[in-house]
Amino acid sequence: MNKTVLEGTEVLDSSITSKVTWRDFLALTKVGIVMSNMITAFAGMFLAAYYMDIQLIANLHLVIFGLLGSALVMAGGCTLNNYIDRDIDHLMDRTQERPTVTGKIPEKQVLLFGLLLSALGLLFLLAASLTALVLGFIGLIFYVVIYTMWTKRTTSLNTIVGSVSGAVPPLIGWAAIDSSLHPVAWVLFLIMFIWQPPHFLALAMKRCEEYRRAGIPMLPVVSGFAVTKRQMVLYVAALIPISLLLSPMFGPVYTAIAAILGVGWLALGIAGFVMKDDMKWARLMFVYSLNYLTIIFILMVVLHIV
Repeated sequence: MNKTVLEGTEVLDSSITSKVTWRDFLALTKVGIVMSNMITAFAGMFLAAYYMDIQLIANLHLVIFGLLGSALVMAGGCTLNNYIDRDIDHLMDRTQERPTVTGKIPEKQVLLFGLLLSALGLLFLLAASLTALVLGFIGLIFYVVIYTMWTKRTTSLNTIVGSVSGAVPPLIGWAAIDSSLHPVAWVLFLIMFIWQPPHFLALAMKRCEEYRRAGIPMLPVVSGFAVTKRQMVLYVAALIPISLLLSPMFGPVYTAIAAILGVGWLALGIAGFVMKDDMKWARLMFVYSLNYLTIIFILMVVLHIV
């Protein structure tokens, strides 16, 4: 970090702090992660309204409170993640330019910003429903405390733990409209939960040496690529029947597309056992996972519009 030491106390260089902009604070929130999760949160809202015969326009305040609350809680969690990981982020190429690493934003400001976003988000979720608040709080605790502060640095099961918080957004979205949480809501949760391990393990393979340098026990670091590939393929195989649980409600178009996407991802996963370039395979798996999730959740909404 760019700091000067004065009488034994670290003081941020004024030339750094004077250049802080709103974009630096925005960078703390991991906008890409928040936006991708907002797609699933909105899908949960839309489907809740459809299955419970609730007019979204007539309940626009619930939509606003739910979406804004979800976004703020996720942004707050990501900011707190940056604050907690400030001691290791400089060891990884993809995180070494974060404001918490460069010193552009003082640590106390990062902490307060994360807490403020989280608190505001939870208040907005409470305005939507108590169930949405509870789910948002559970997701926040899992991500910040159980994942970031504990399992991320102690066990290769960290990916599974992190998947809980990552799977909560569609539940929050549903709960903002309907607190009873229809079985469809739990299938959305399962899809998100099973989708995340192969997605993040692909990233862990790509960044294996960086995680090793930072002392993070990701599965590729502690067990190697062969074990990681097998687990990724198993998760993708499990995702296919889970995604098809929605077929009776969503119809043949959803069934066909979900099956094609799932089988395609599984075929790509199996190809990893014969491909010689592990990094290329990991990149393909990562990109495919992003497209899979986006298409599946947008498809759910579109099929109920047309």
